Amino acid sequence: MGELFDLFLFIVFSIVQWRISRRLWRTYPGRGAHAAIALFNAAVLFGYLCTFADPPRLLHLPGLTAEFLGGITFIYLIVATLALPIRWAVTRIGKHFAQPADPSRRRALKTAGNLALAAPFAVVGYGTFIERTNFRVREIDMPIANLAPGLDGLRILQLSDIHMGAFLSERELAKVVDAGMEHRAHLAVVTGDLISMSGDPLDACIRQLARIKTDAGTFGCMGNHERYAQAEDYCEEAAARAGIRFLRKEARILRFGGSSLNLAGVDHQSRHGGREYLTAVGNLTQPNAFNLLLSHNPDVLPVAARQGWDLMLSGHTHGGQINVEFLDQSIPPARFLTPYIYGSYREQNTAAYVTRGIGSIGVPARIGAPPEITILRLRKA
Repeated sequence: MGELFDLFLFIVFSIVQWRISRRLWRTYPGRGAHAAIALFNAAVLFGYLCTFADPPRLLHLPGLTAEFLGGITFIYLIVATLALPIRWAVTRIGKHFAQPADPSRRRALKTAGNLALAAPFAVVGYGTFIERTNFRVREIDMPIANLAPGLDGLRILQLSDIHMGAFLSERELAKVVDAGMEHRAHLAVVTGDLISMSGDPLDACIRQLARIKTDAGTFGCMGNHERYAQAEDYCEEAAARAGIRFLRKEARILRFGGSSLNLAGVDHQSRHGGREYLTAVGNLTQPNAFNLLLSHNPDVLPVAARQGWDLMLSGHTHGGQINVEFLDQSIPPARFLTPYIYGSYREQNTAAYVTRGIGSIGVPARIGAPPEITILRLRKA
């Protein structure tokens, strides 16, 4: 499904860029102008390649450079895709009212048209420079049936999808950690995607996460971008040296007030190559404990329910990252990829929470899906 969505985006962006290039080609004749247009198209194509899974290996670029070029290109393509149909509509409306309208009405129409064309730039600019770093704590009560008394009120700090790199600095992550620690959680979990690609500052990210102090410590699971960057083993080892335990198809028993919490984690779960979800982890559940699973990908929820997990914590979707409001309904692009986008879900006797996470991927912006520092409180239903 993800590959089909990527193909769809590529086709849409290609059509948009072709129409823009064709108009520029006709408007500015001459070899010099045409050479500049061709160079511009080559730059856009190169930047788009930088948005692939691991461009440093593909294009032999430093990770932060590739991430920056890819982010800037994605911003341009999204703004252009939004602006093109608006310009078409403004032009058609202008032609319709050109003859009968008086000068004042034409000026009003021109002003309205300019404002409409400016809207995509304003929206993406807001998502890039304001909402992307609007870090806030979200407190969630998670009702659980038959919750043991020692776990009632347990606070879990969840950080996910940090994507530390060109568009999330160590200083910004430090603010996130400080905000999370103010709530004095009993347990902290990191549900994957500490970085975006190879060359990103993984050690700096771990250094900041190591500052988190809770009663039971900090645990984590791997995301798909650790896999893309081929950094899973290094991440596990470096985090362990800093006191953070990444659970990779393994579980750890934690005790709170005489009650047991069985915490398990898995590497990013993917169906690529015919793989099945959550193989070899069903036997990690404990009959006399509260079973909590960390899985970066929330799509595994139905399988987790069949295996008997009580709660699953995930990320991966960024809450859609860019959500469009239409007829009072939020339409995130992630809806075309997964039914588990953001918030609380339940499958049989298994509860789940999918956080919006901290960072961004692709376009360095968040619109209608601000970053989230999650504090989950377990409550007896």
